[in-house]
Amino acid sequence: MTAVLFISLIVLFALNVPIAIAIGASTLASVLVSPIPPTVVVQKMFTAMDSFPLMAVPFFILAGSLMENGGISRRLIHLANTFVGHYAGGLAFVAIIASMFFGAISGAAAACVAAIGSVIIPEMVARGYGKPYTAAVQATAGTLGVMIPPSIPMIIYGVMTSVSVGALFMGGFVPGIIVGLSLMGVAWAIARKKGYKGERRFTWAERRAAFRDALWALLMPVIILGGIYGGVFTPTEAAVVAVVYGLFVGFFVYKELEVSKMKSIFVNASVSTAVVMFIIATSSAFSWVITSRRIPQMVAEGMLEFSSNPIVILFMINALLLFVGTFMETVASIIILVPVLMPILNALGVDLLHFGVVIVVNLAIGMVTPPLGVCLFVSCGIAKISLEEISSAALPFIVVMIIDVLILTYLPVLSYGLPKLFGLY
Repeated sequence: MTAVLFISLIVLFALNVPIAIAIGASTLASVLVSPIPPTVVVQKMFTAMDSFPLMAVPFFILAGSLMENGGISRRLIHLANTFVGHYAGGLAFVAIIASMFFGAISGAAAACVAAIGSVIIPEMVARGYGKPYTAAVQATAGTLGVMIPPSIPMIIYGVMTSVSVGALFMGGFVPGIIVGLSLMGVAWAIARKKGYKGERRFTWAERRAAFRDALWALLMPVIILGGIYGGVFTPTEAAVVAVVYGLFVGFFVYKELEVSKMKSIFVNASVSTAVVMFIIATSSAFSWVITSRRIPQMVAEGMLEFSSNPIVILFMINALLLFVGTFMETVASIIILVPVLMPILNALGVDLLHFGVVIVVNLAIGMVTPPLGVCLFVSCGIAKISLEEISSAALPFIVVMIIDVLILTYLPVLSYGLPKLFGLY
């Protein structure tokens, strides 16, 4: 039964079958050759989605769509440009900083790439930046959308492990900033080498004007995260507040949202939500099946027999996550792998909040590595280049992100320091 489970999954991935269908088909195949009643699997799928914290997912997705269409991303880009656009490769800095701010609104990487990339990529190309470099910068910057809170993968991890979602959000701040600064360093080095010049230096009057124009956009993450950490509302309620705020700003402040756009916004958000929820359902059923066959215990025993050194085991886990992230969607990877890795983490005494941040940052790298690399596909689609071109250009950024993951792994205070400082963990 275990062999059927994994062989069917590998074959379906090799045939480039969508992740949710692949996991669902593999689960079905394993059930058909095992004594597990199919009704139990279906029940597990529905139970996985029947969770109050998961209600935040559709609302954060909708909030991201409202921000994308309501003029938020354009104003964030302009504000960032007034402060850092004059440096060598300045527009690359703008893309990364704007992605960090947008990540504090949407919680999704692909949405971040689409919202910021649709504005900044054509602008960078028009200013003489190479298309592969431009697309690679935006693709890797988009991964910050799941590191900097709010984060949909962190919500999933918190639900699975009973770790406070608010603490996970707080724990993602420092790692997200570290990765963002690292990406800016690589972008600057490549820009200097390729001779990409900066823009003119803006005056402080122009910066103040840009700040005033973007103030409503900047207030959104302050309201969302401030409300969560101040105990005003839960992360789920914060997602609803984000939608209401997005509607208000888009219609009455920036006045770029139109009633005619609302149908497409709600349809796109509904489709994205349906995909995510189906992945959660099928992945949870898949995870339950492998757990019922004691696969996590067998994996833990095998790894601990190889070595009992936490440094070695954590390195092996990171290598596994990097490999899995290249061909499996982030949410699915978390739901399937966390039960497998939990016995190992408990045996080593690894802090679950710390590991939650590490697994999210690690799997985010999979969003910019072929063959799945969702951020690569979105970015190269906007830039109109091939996957091969963007993949080679993204390599230096990926190497630095891997180094960041190792730093975060072996310096856990970077993850749990802020939550403990503010009494959230």
